[in-house]
Amino acid sequence: MNPWIGWTLALAALMIGWRTQGWPGVLLAASMVVFWLLLQFNKAVRVMRQAGSAPIGYIDSAVMLNARLERGMRMLQLVLITRSLGDKLGDQPERYRWTDPGGSHVTVEVRRGRVVEWALERPAAPGEST
Repeated sequence: MNPWIGWTLALAALMIGWRTQGWPGVLLAASMVVFWLLLQFNKAVRVMRQAGSAPIGYIDSAVMLNARLERGMRMLQLVLITRSLGDKLGDQPERYRWTDPGGSHVTVEVRRGRVVEWALERPAAPGEST
């Protein structure tokens, strides 16, 4: 969700709580906002715990990752899909690589926490001329 939409909804909940119930309504709305923030934090921690226990830069299928990638995808979504942290290749531009057991790999470029572009590279098959 876009952060502007989330914070606008939180502010709207606070205003509606004030208009309908006064201070008890504001407290109810504030507790709902805090609960929503805790859910988001819990999701991020769960994803990072799962990714932290997996080998860095490993993916089951680079082709499937390539098919699921979308421009503008957040880094948290990317880690959720791959179930591992990427092998960092550089800072400028920020690039990560995931490799599968067959030697294929996907290199993803990230700017400001979002996927900008990616490339799938597959090894040449035996007997294939380049």
